[in-house]
Amino acid sequence: MTIEFNAAVFRVPNEPMTIERVTLPSTPPPGDVLVKLSASGLCHSDLHVLVGEWDAPTPMILGHEGAGVIEAVGEGVTNVEVGDHVILSWTPSCGRCRYCVSGRPVLCDMAAEHSANHLSFDGKTRVRTAGGDEVFSFAGLGTFGEYTMVPSAAAIGVRKDAPAEQSALVGCAVTTGVGAVVNTANARPTDVVLVIGCGGVGLNAVQGARLVGARTIIAADISDDKLEQARKFGAHETINTRTEDLAARIAELTEGRGVDVAVEAIGLPQTIEAAYSVLARGGTTVVAGQVADGVTVTIDPFVMSDQERRLIGSNYGSSRAEVDFPVLVDHYMNGRVDLDSLVTDVIALEQINEGYEGMKRGEGIRSVIRYR
Repeated sequence: MTIEFNAAVFRVPNEPMTIERVTLPSTPPPGDVLVKLSASGLCHSDLHVLVGEWDAPTPMILGHEGAGVIEAVGEGVTNVEVGDHVILSWTPSCGRCRYCVSGRPVLCDMAAEHSANHLSFDGKTRVRTAGGDEVFSFAGLGTFGEYTMVPSAAAIGVRKDAPAEQSALVGCAVTTGVGAVVNTANARPTDVVLVIGCGGVGLNAVQGARLVGARTIIAADISDDKLEQARKFGAHETINTRTEDLAARIAELTEGRGVDVAVEAIGLPQTIEAAYSVLARGGTTVVAGQVADGVTVTIDPFVMSDQERRLIGSNYGSSRAEVDFPVLVDHYMNGRVDLDSLVTDVIALEQINEGYEGMKRGEGIRSVIRYR
């Protein structure tokens, strides 16, 4: 038997997604769970696919930032049960490969082989069109639909009293931004932290710096509105790089020393290079922004070795979803992390294309789909 439901289906770059009826099996195969989505955030990573900057198989249900409720579990599933509230992880951990057992589940072999190619752990798709054609699910999740079927490791149980719209954002932007500072950079209270780009990920990097008690938090962007938001999320200083010279302002704010941690949260070569150029000796630049296919950067390797600067990547905030998702939800419920201000628009699934047009115009922080 199958479940029929509505989903936004991507078929051609730079064309609107279409709301279509699609199907899933009503009984999950062993190791999988069926999730009824409650909410899904609109993330810039999906926009990379929509505008053709990232290649992706079609047809596809995009979306990877979602929260919902377990409707059914497959044989052998023990980590969640029917009725549990869950946040979905786009790097589910197999728990057996060398990355998982060494504490780096975001680099899991199974996730890299299957989820990254928009497939389930058995290498297959689960969704079908009304005509029976297979439909890919972005990052193995496909949260722009009313239901999804995922490996049980992708469904992380969280407390039931947390609101779905805010919980959904923990599934990507919050974990990516906070984790880039807390986990990847391992920032300390003595550090000066710079965040370049004050969108969903960048604002959460600011929150991560605030969580660790960073000495000074500096936010940079080209929008005064976003910089004002950054101050609300914890930035002590702001730099509008459209009108101010980043290097000069950093030198002024740090007495010429530079920053200890710089988080690039946009995904542009010029901002990655800029983040690296303003490091203090021994400093670390974390690339959390997602770039278009084929983008490269230029770094002076002598400066890297002579000053022991580090340029490192951060996938999903170097998170351990089973640990970090519930902790971040608790931080929100206990008033230590602001998720309410991140949700600037709540929309229906049918408004998804308008939501992405607003993102292209730089409007708001996060639009979130609320499912009926």
